[in-house]
Amino acid sequence: MNTLLLKDNPQDIKTAANILKQGGLVGIPTETVYGLAANALDGAAVANIFTAKGRPADNPLIVHICSFEDIKKFELVSEIPLKAIQLAKAFWPGPLTIIMPKSSRIPKEVSAGLSTVAIRCPSHETARRLISCADMPLAAPSANVSGSPSPTSAQHVLNDLNHKIDAVLDGGACAVGLESTVITLAEKTPRLLRPGGITLEQMEEMIGPIEVDPAVLHKLADNAAVSSPGMKYKHYAPKANVVLLKGSDSAYIRFVNQHASKHTAALCYTEDINQLQVPCFSLGKQKEEKQHARYLFEALRAIDLNPKIQTVYARCPKAEGIDMAVYNRLIRAAGFEVKELEEL
Repeated sequence: MNTLLLKDNPQDIKTAANILKQGGLVGIPTETVYGLAANALDGAAVANIFTAKGRPADNPLIVHICSFEDIKKFELVSEIPLKAIQLAKAFWPGPLTIIMPKSSRIPKEVSAGLSTVAIRCPSHETARRLISCADMPLAAPSANVSGSPSPTSAQHVLNDLNHKIDAVLDGGACAVGLESTVITLAEKTPRLLRPGGITLEQMEEMIGPIEVDPAVLHKLADNAAVSSPGMKYKHYAPKANVVLLKGSDSAYIRFVNQHASKHTAALCYTEDINQLQVPCFSLGKQKEEKQHARYLFEALRAIDLNPKIQTVYARCPKAEGIDMAVYNRLIRAAGFEVKELEEL
């Protein structure tokens, strides 16, 4: 299959829309990461997403829409909770996914056999124009090989999926850089399933208390059913082994330098670089959480460009605010292992 590289113009968006209407797969830009899109109402087309990515079939997908009104237009849910309306008014279009009871129109391939569906309205204008042109909701997980760092540019998508999908629509670099926040409203109490660019604190200001699912910060059992992407499996990992280090600035620098070799590198803050004796991949400035989110996947992919690197010592961010999302991705990249550093 020859994968087309399409540009952000009306003709190429129309081309991408026609591919989707014919049951094809298109890598699309969003403000979070690039997604691998198919017609969300076509189970056969959605099944091809799993094949292209090598994605486990029990991992549900997110349905992308152009506006809140699309939920009713395409009959996606059996009911719209009041808190969904409140959250959508506050954060849509934007990096927030809301899980609601699904309608019979949602194929089992999208929901992984669950009674719910995850929906979001992206803020990326190119994605919204494509959804509008195709006149269909789009099921779209991240456009990468399953388990590897998510793509934040069209080139990342081509690096992973060239010749496996029909096209990639280049909409530039992703502004947020991490997948969307996921909250379920299909239960009695709202529950955060995946942190992202919209924080727990921001959502609680709008709808009150929200539980944090144990899978956000800890490993789930292998046989556990999941209601959101990215909850269960080792994810986001480069080829090198990621070691997540928790401790003070000085303890981190001391540990990395003590274990420095030609096969080690650091995933660190900008302020650390001059003190480290290994190649460094920056998450941005220590107090700039949005930079950590924006640069994480880009840095993990850059590590893969150096085949000599076998071990990456990563700074462990605090598990709150936007950094909760960074921690959530890093702990999965590290296989759910965190090393507590000794302090002097």
